[in-house]
Amino acid sequence: MQDRKLSLYNLRNLRSLTKLGLVACLPLLVSASHTPTALETVLTEGKLKIISRNGPTTYYEGRQGLDGYEYKLAKAFADSLGVELEITEEENFRGIFNSVGSYRGELAAAGLSISKEHADNIRFTKPYMTVTQELLYRSGSKRPTSIEDLYGKSILVISNSAHAERMRQLQKQYPELRWHEQSDLEMIDLMELVDNGAVDYAVVDSNSYKLSRNLYPRARKAFSISDNEKSLAWAFPKSSDNSLFDRANEFLTEAEDDGRLAAMNKRFYSDMHTMDAGSATTFARRLETRLPKWQESLQTAAQEFDLDWQLLAAISYQESHWNPRARSHTGVRGMMMLTKVTAKEMGVTNRLDPEQSISGGAKYFRKIFDRIPEGIQGPDRTWFTLAAYNIGFGHMEDARVLTERMGGNPDKWEDVSKHLPLLAKRQYYRTTRHGYARGWEPVEYVRNIRNFHNTIAWHQQIQQRRLAAAQQSNDEITATNAAYRNNNAERSTSLL
Repeated sequence: MQDRKLSLYNLRNLRSLTKLGLVACLPLLVSASHTPTALETVLTEGKLKIISRNGPTTYYEGRQGLDGYEYKLAKAFADSLGVELEITEEENFRGIFNSVGSYRGELAAAGLSISKEHADNIRFTKPYMTVTQELLYRSGSKRPTSIEDLYGKSILVISNSAHAERMRQLQKQYPELRWHEQSDLEMIDLMELVDNGAVDYAVVDSNSYKLSRNLYPRARKAFSISDNEKSLAWAFPKSSDNSLFDRANEFLTEAEDDGRLAAMNKRFYSDMHTMDAGSATTFARRLETRLPKWQESLQTAAQEFDLDWQLLAAISYQESHWNPRARSHTGVRGMMMLTKVTAKEMGVTNRLDPEQSISGGAKYFRKIFDRIPEGIQGPDRTWFTLAAYNIGFGHMEDARVLTERMGGNPDKWEDVSKHLPLLAKRQYYRTTRHGYARGWEPVEYVRNIRNFHNTIAWHQQIQQRRLAAAQQSNDEITATNAAYRNNNAERSTSLL
């Protein structure tokens, strides 16, 4: 009875002690005769270990450290426990499921669909997102409309995934259905293979498609192969110890109730807007042909003014399509399309000089960024700065005033963006300090740059992966050649 009282005391106090930095006291609280629960172990060790796979919808190295939907959600869970988050990378889904509950991780957070296939060993938390499984085809080829249209075609899915499980289910109804499975791929890789025609079809989750569709514009949705929407959840081992599992479910319920899940879904997916096919194809081509010419200049300016170079790249693409001699009918010119007044203010003597234009644009952006009211923080501060860069600081402030008058939050871009178009209506703009403005334009401007920014970031991730793979291949070749030379040297010595 005494042990049970101590255990209950521990559960109530471990979290608060951890937050107070009194981790060293924890072992003294755990009775020697009491086997620590999974939750107690996490709190005692001060870290939550998860198993995940690197990729755009899970976790990746972003511009300011680790990022990604699964990372942010798991990090929030770890923070709620007052512990650090530790990620073990596992590329193969089979490896992920086999490792759950081992020393490698207490749970798996890897964009996993709730599935009956692993019911003997795995239990899933409540879902945090629903997705559909989409069959992709290449634009320009005949779009399939039924499973029978897939007969005799090359179809690729990720091994041991929910997509592979679904294909096996479909095969029972359509015995002639055939496909290939590969484990060392991410869904973004499947999109690339469809886009370049290496395979006829592939299956990806709808959230992955939404995230990367601008990068691979020729990879299009044909139809959904899901029998219904699939729920994504975290995976835990089957166990009689429910402590950490129950706490995870409590956290997900709280995150849903207080709007954190909705905010994350909006941040990572809902604000993504597709370009039309022609624009997306042109942008993808220019990422390869034009951006490398200006990357160093963009990085230099970003470093000087403490900005994100990929954001500057997105702004300059929106402004000039990375054409240093661009000109608009309004008289703005150059990579960053500066007016004469702005150029002079920023010390730019030649607007057609790409380095000067990039530096002047970065300096101007930084100036606006620093003027944004202190109460606007996080990504919203960037979106407000972009809007002001496009329409002017005064009009942006007018829109904030209108937003507040009409019951919205003037410090939230989501609210202000709904009211900016009102600056084109007389009944509204006549009450503002700066009057009429084409208020819909900054909304479109911000949306476009966010699209370009996300796509540039993913393009850079892919380039880094390719470079790393090429380096690994070169290292292997070098090692093989060295071994060959050593072997020949040994043979020559033996002949002597």
